[in-house]
Amino acid sequence: MNLHLLRVFCAVAEQHGFTRAAEVLFVSQSAVSKALRELETQLDLPLLDRSQGRGVRLTEGGQALYRHARGIFALERAAMEEIRERVGLRRGGLRIGASTTVAAYWLAEAFARHAARHPQLDSALTVGNTEEISAALIDCRIDVGFVEGPAHDERILATPWRDEPLQAVVAADAALGAQRRASARQLSGQRWLLREPGSGTREVARLLLEARGIAMTHTLEIGSNEAIARAVAAGAGVAILPAAVVADLIAVGRLRAFALPPGPPLQRPLYRLELLSRPRSPALAAFLESLE
Repeated sequence: MNLHLLRVFCAVAEQHGFTRAAEVLFVSQSAVSKALRELETQLDLPLLDRSQGRGVRLTEGGQALYRHARGIFALERAAMEEIRERVGLRRGGLRIGASTTVAAYWLAEAFARHAARHPQLDSALTVGNTEEISAALIDCRIDVGFVEGPAHDERILATPWRDEPLQAVVAADAALGAQRRASARQLSGQRWLLREPGSGTREVARLLLEARGIAMTHTLEIGSNEAIARAVAAGAGVAILPAAVVADLIAVGRLRAFALPPGPPLQRPLYRLELLSRPRSPALAAFLESLE
């Protein structure tokens, strides 16, 4: 059914005539008459009783169609009103996914400001490792992801967002921390505390150590950067962690940063992940603009 023709039919029914319908539609009366004839031909059903002379009277079929048409255009108006509310950030939602450290140290304040600025939105911040956030993005359970490493999926666009400084740390009372610079051989004999497989922090630490000839022969796996930092402070081993995570423990004297052998800078890129084929919602566009 052609909705343009249906709209013309509704105007004729509501304005009780072709002339007034043409005026409200800003078309000629002949265009209105032509549209009505075309709609009747398409439906193979007379919609107007033309036997009464002047004036417009709907046939029984025309009355039935008009009832449905009113419902159709009421839904159209409701849809447009909701879209306008979403564009105006008065309705809708924003679902952000982020790896643990990014969520805690880089996004928490921005997310809180956005939620306070747009309280009508249903906003959520999901936390997981890089692999989990990538999967949530592909499944459309989140609108955007912020992680430590690029996604290895052709459906995802990974855009560098910012660089995050890292530090190699050890317990403050450990002999290793007192050295000016530890050798690759010394560090290969240490127990390295690592995140779980799928974590961007784990992957970056592995690459930085391999580039310096350091072999991680003794490892301990812990699923949180904060937990790793406290385990290192308790003497469990050494680790490479985001500087933001260890800053407080260094300040109170429980951890000590130490220099690694020469190699690539101790930093990692953080990435923004989006689906290639998915346009940004108004809520997402506003949030990303607030991060710039």
